[in-house]
Amino acid sequence: MADQTENYLHQILESLDKLEYIKSADIPNIALYMDQVTTFMDTRLRDGVRNPGEDKILTKTMINNYAKNDLLPPPVKKKYSKEHVLLLIFIYYYKGIMSINDIQTLLGPITEQFFEKDGEFDLEDIYEEVFSLEKGQIEALKRDVTEGYRKAQETFADAPEESREFLRKFAFICLLSYDVYEKKRIIEKMIDDMRTEGKKEKKGK
Repeated sequence: MADQTENYLHQILESLDKLEYIKSADIPNIALYMDQVTTFMDTRLRDGVRNPGEDKILTKTMINNYAKNDLLPPPVKKKYSKEHVLLLIFIYYYKGIMSINDIQTLLGPITEQFFEKDGEFDLEDIYEEVFSLEKGQIEALKRDVTEGYRKAQETFADAPEESREFLRKFAFICLLSYDVYEKKRIIEKMIDDMRTEGKKEKKGK
């Protein structure tokens, strides 16, 4: 049983090692048509979805909806730039935990200040800076997951033996869910503050 437990934990940690973001250097520097954008995103993100054979990464309808909701600037002559793709990657990761309004509040100022602007600092610099944190974050996540898993394995010692393994997995999922819930609350509070600050700035102009 101990070997099975360690093997299960190893599988979880191994799956975290497979997480990898799209490097800006891998994104074409030429403008792409919508079909090319969806193909690129699908090729690079397919391995990370829950159901690789079924889940949609990005569709034409999604891109059009993002544009309608001011999440994505309109294409130029039906072509999308490298910076369009960078924004789509941000949206892809955000949409699982944020509402459309929250994403707009978060990305709006970024787009306004840095999307295809001439200057020493641009959207690609922001993207690289943010995702450079990935490696350290994955290692921290692995430590946190391991600690939570160990704690969960210590629970339900008095439960019926035939139910113990399931209950310990349940406890582990509860620990992870609580962590996600609390972090989501923090994100929402910060975005609400950003929205309030943005309204104050507009009134002051």
